[in-house]
Amino acid sequence: MAIEVSVVRVFTDDRGGHGNPLGIVRADEVAEADRQALATELGFSETVFFTSDGSSRAWATIYTPAAELPFAGHPTVGLSWWLCQHGTKIDTLSVPASDLRVRFDGDTTWIRAKASWAPPFVEHQVKTIAEVEATDPASFTDGHHYVWTWVDEAENSIRSRMFAPDMGINEDEATGSAAVWITDRLGRGVTIRQGRGSILLTTRDDDWIELGGRTVAGNTIEI
Repeated sequence: MAIEVSVVRVFTDDRGGHGNPLGIVRADEVAEADRQALATELGFSETVFFTSDGSSRAWATIYTPAAELPFAGHPTVGLSWWLCQHGTKIDTLSVPASDLRVRFDGDTTWIRAKASWAPPFVEHQVKTIAEVEATDPASFTDGHHYVWTWVDEAENSIRSRMFAPDMGINEDEATGSAAVWITDRLGRGVTIRQGRGSILLTTRDDDWIELGGRTVAGNTIEI
């Protein structure tokens, strides 16, 4: 039996450009023991496997090409949007890290998270956007690395790139967990342009950080 994989792009710009591809699979189509192999075969930075009973709650597990994650931003934002588009508007998404609160505001989907759920990132703050854009992914061989600079500090706008060889990801186009982490690190909400031009939005309220962005539908793959 073929497995259906819905593909969306998460954290697009306001014209629907860029964004990080995400594979979405119904959990009952793939045995838990086979999910890592499928995520590796698909090659997306993350693939999410979900269960929903049609109520306001859903459950999901998240895999990179190399490992399962307790939390990640672009799969939780993207899946929440996809479920809403398919008639299930959830307000809670359960992942191994915790229950996430979900809300929708126009074309932006928001999830609520804590920085402690993100992996540890090595911070590389540089002085110019040109330095961010000139960073060579091959210079990182392990760990999780976040290269960034201010675009406009007064406007809370930054430019960034993220590299995670340990996850099987040379470079991630848009990284929600890193956005949560840098928001906590800076102590304020930010607008982030990451990768080629993806846009991530955050707000901060005490220990809670909201992560938001736009999502657009892509193709469907059968494996």
